[in-house]
Amino acid sequence: MWTFLRRRSLTQWIVAAMFAGVAIGVWFPAFAVSLLPISTAFIRIIKSIIVPLIFGTLVVGIAGHGDDMKRVGRLALKSIIYFEIVTTLALFIGLLAVNIMKPGVGVTATAAAAAAPAASGPVTFATVLEHIVPQSFFDAAANNEMLQIVFWSVLFAIGLSQVRGRAKETMLGFCEAVAEVMFKFTGVVMKFAPLGVAAALAFTVGQAVVKHGGPEGAFKLLQSLGLVVLTLYIALVVFGLVVLLPVARLARVPLGPFIAAVKEPALIAFSTASSEAALPKAMEQMEAIGVPRRIVAFVMPTGYSFNLDGSTLYLSVASLFAAQAGGVSLTIGQQLLMMLTLMLTSKGVAGVPRAALVILTGTLASFHLPAEAAIVLLGVDVLMDMARTTVNLIGNCLATVVMARWEGEYDDSRAVVTKAAEAA
Repeated sequence: MWTFLRRRSLTQWIVAAMFAGVAIGVWFPAFAVSLLPISTAFIRIIKSIIVPLIFGTLVVGIAGHGDDMKRVGRLALKSIIYFEIVTTLALFIGLLAVNIMKPGVGVTATAAAAAAPAASGPVTFATVLEHIVPQSFFDAAANNEMLQIVFWSVLFAIGLSQVRGRAKETMLGFCEAVAEVMFKFTGVVMKFAPLGVAAALAFTVGQAVVKHGGPEGAFKLLQSLGLVVLTLYIALVVFGLVVLLPVARLARVPLGPFIAAVKEPALIAFSTASSEAALPKAMEQMEAIGVPRRIVAFVMPTGYSFNLDGSTLYLSVASLFAAQAGGVSLTIGQQLLMMLTLMLTSKGVAGVPRAALVILTGTLASFHLPAEAAIVLLGVDVLMDMARTTVNLIGNCLATVVMARWEGEYDDSRAVVTKAAEAA
C-alpha cells in the first residue's frame, strides 16, 4: 500500500485532492468552511517565495550573463510586442463571444452595496505608469507588487552589470544562491500542495452550500448565471485553440513536453484561483524543458502584469455583460473604446484571487455602466476566476518558450530528455 502511494505523481495527488475538496464541501459544508486557514497558509507560504525568487533570478539573468544590455532591451521589446498582440486578441475574442451569446440579456442587476469592492476611480495610463515605480523596494516586496519588483530588480541588475571586480562577484554569488535555495524551497512546499488544494476547494464549495441553503440552493444560484460562465469558458477554449495553439505551432514549441511541464502549475492555479501560487513551480518547470533561466526570470514575472490573457478576456466579457444587464446598448465604436481602456487597465491586474473585479468596477464607473452587474457576478466569480487564472498561467508559460525560440536560445535536447523521463 505504501509503495503504491509513493508511486503516485504530484499531479495525481493534486487531482485526487480536488475531488476530495469538492466532496467535503458538498457533504460536510460546516467543516469545509473551517478549512480556510489551511488554504490561506498554503497560499501565503507560496507567495513568500516570489520576491526572493524573482529578484535572484532576474539579477543573475541580466547581470550575470555578459554586459550586453542591448540583448536585455531586445528581449524586453519582443516580450512587450508579443504580450500586446496576444492580449488584444483575447479582448476581441471575449467581445465576439459576449455579442453572440448575450449572457446579460434578461439578467436584473440588483444593488448589493455591502458586497461591492471599492473603486478607486478610473485607471489611466498615467496611474499605471506611476504604479510601475516603487517608492520602496521593501514596500513593494511586502505587498507582492509584481511589476514594481521587476522594475526595481531590472534597474538593480543594470547597475550591477556596470560594477567590476569583487563587489560584482559577491553580489552575483549571493543572488544565484538565493535563486537556487528558493527553487529547492519550492520543491519542499509543493509536497503540501494537495493539502492546500483540497482545503481551498472544500472552503469554496462549502461556503456556497452554507450560504445558499444546501447543495440544491447553491446549484440553483449557479444555474441563474450559468450562461455567463459558459460564455467565458467557451471564449477561453476558443482563445486557446485559435491563438495559443497556432502560436505554439509557429514557434515550434514541443507540445508533449510543454503540456507535461505545465499541468501541475495549471492544476494549482485552477484549484487555488491564484496564478501567484503556481508561479514558482511554473518557473522551475519552464527551465526544466529547455528555456534559459534569464528568459524565464524576465518573461514570466513581467507577463504577470502585461500578459494576463484569461483576465483580459474575462474583463471584456464581464463589462459587456454589465451593459446588457443594465439595458445599455453600446455601439461598436463604444465597445472598441472600452476594449482600448481595458487593454491599459488590465496591465495592473495582480495575479491574486478576485483582483480583476476591482478593475472591472472601475471600468464600469468610467463608462457609466451599472456597477451592480459586477456584484451579480460575485455569485459565480470563483468559477470564472479559476478558469481565467489557469489561462493566465498557461499563456505566460507559452510566452517564455516563444521568447526563447525568438532569441534562438531554446534547448531542444532538454525537452527531449524531459519527454523521455515522463514516458518512463
